[in-house]
Amino acid sequence: MVSLVELLSLVLVSALWGCTNPLLKRGTRGIETVSQGSRVVQLLAELKFLLLNLSYMVPFLLNQSGSLIYYYTLSTTELSLAVPVANSLTFLCTLITGKILGEEFGGKRAVAGMFLTMTGITLCVMSSMNPSKQNKAQV
Repeated sequence: MVSLVELLSLVLVSALWGCTNPLLKRGTRGIETVSQGSRVVQLLAELKFLLLNLSYMVPFLLNQSGSLIYYYTLSTTELSLAVPVANSLTFLCTLITGKILGEEFGGKRAVAGMFLTMTGITLCVMSSMNPSKQNKAQV
C-alpha cells in the first residue's frame, strides 16, 4: 500500500524533473556557438560553457536533487507504481512549464494526452491504495 509521503515524494520528483526540463533547454542556448579545433578541446569548451552558466546549472542541480529523491523513494515504494507515476507526471510538468515559458505543446492532442495520462495515474494510485479489499475479493 502506498503512503501519502511516498505519493508526495513522487509528485515532488515529477515537479523537479518536469519543471526543470524546459529550463535546461533554455540554459543550453548559445552552446552551438562554442567552436574549438579538436574534439577533446570542443568537449572541454562546451563543459566550461555549461558549468559556468547559472541558467543551466541551477535547473540542472534541481533536476539532480529530484533524482536523489526518486532513488530514495524507489527503496520504499512499489516499482509498478513509482515508475509510471513519476514519469507520467514528469511529462505533464514539462508540458505545463513549457507552455508557461511560451513554448508550443501540441494543441488538442496534447491536452487529450494529458487527460489520459492523469486518468491512468489516478487508476494506478487508486489500485495501490486499497490492496486489502482486492485480496479479500480474491480469497
